[in-house]
Amino acid sequence: MSISELACSYAALILHDDGIPVTAEKIATVVKSANVNVESYWPSLFAKLCEKRNIEDLIMNVGTGGGGGGAVTVAAPAASGGAAASAAPAAEEKKEEPKEESDDEMGFSLFDD
Repeated sequence: MSISELACSYAALILHDDGIPVTAEKIATVVKSANVNVESYWPSLFAKLCEKRNIEDLIMNVGTGGGGGGAVTVAAPAASGGAAASAAPAAEEKKEEPKEESDDEMGFSLFDD
């Protein structure tokens, strides 16, 4: 990530945190006040991103980037029937994974002939 991208990211976060609308002009002002020189197109790119995406969602999903699998999602319980929905996770927690046998228990060893 370049310094320009990083500076604009931080500027957008600062503006959002203070409840100020994130615009290209305001991002440029924050970056300039931090004595960072950025290309003129960066603030407008970040402002357009902030218009289209919710910054809160971007912050909360920072660790769930692209790539293959690995992310676990949990469905929220339905508004009605909360008792039935809350009983289901308790049953899942009781399940215990089967104990894997070691190589020694199966008759295999590193030094078997």
